[in-house]
Amino acid sequence: MSVVVSIGGVFAHAGNGSTWIVHAMRRKRELGANEIELDGIGIATTRLNARLLATGLDGVTDSPAADYEDAAERLRTDGLAVLGGVAPAQTTDAVAAALAEYVDADLLVYATSVAGVYAVDPEDDPDAERYDTMTADELVSLVVEMEMDAGSSAPVDLLAAKIIDRAGMRAIVLDGTDPEAVLRAVEDGEFDGTEIGPGAENQRSLAEYEGEGR
Repeated sequence: MSVVVSIGGVFAHAGNGSTWIVHAMRRKRELGANEIELDGIGIATTRLNARLLATGLDGVTDSPAADYEDAAERLRTDGLAVLGGVAPAQTTDAVAAALAEYVDADLLVYATSVAGVYAVDPEDDPDAERYDTMTADELVSLVVEMEMDAGSSAPVDLLAAKIIDRAGMRAIVLDGTDPEAVLRAVEDGEFDGTEIGPGAENQRSLAEYEGEGR
């Protein structure tokens, strides 16, 4: 089973990188930086994070993949690939979804700092209700009104949601602060989070889906 895992992003104040980069983005905005410049900071940070991640993985070159084609080739040859930011105005949420579609992944995992997709930021509203399951088109509807700018904190951003919907892929959003939780989701199909299915007519469990081998 091929899996794309995105580490960062959903409702996390860290945005697409570390907390300090979001503070840097805000400061740059205060100083008059435009969105493309801010995106450049974000991309550089995700590539640094990707390099740091790669150094901790056996069988992965220290240099992250340059683009989707490079990542796909590394998956074919090495079985593993690490990818950071790719283009301005595109978050790591979208990069992960695009890569999952590019390699026809069986599962897309968003490992975030919160335990799923919420209608509102749970850090702002402790009583926010979590979605246990939802369809990709429901996800698109949920985030369609959210602003997409550098450092934004949509549950899963609009471009990513649209890619998930277009590709008909299966995705989950979970609390990635526990590495073992991510491992259980990938290896056993067990997770505490939000399952995003390709359509209302297909609300089966992740375990059933994996058992069929897609």
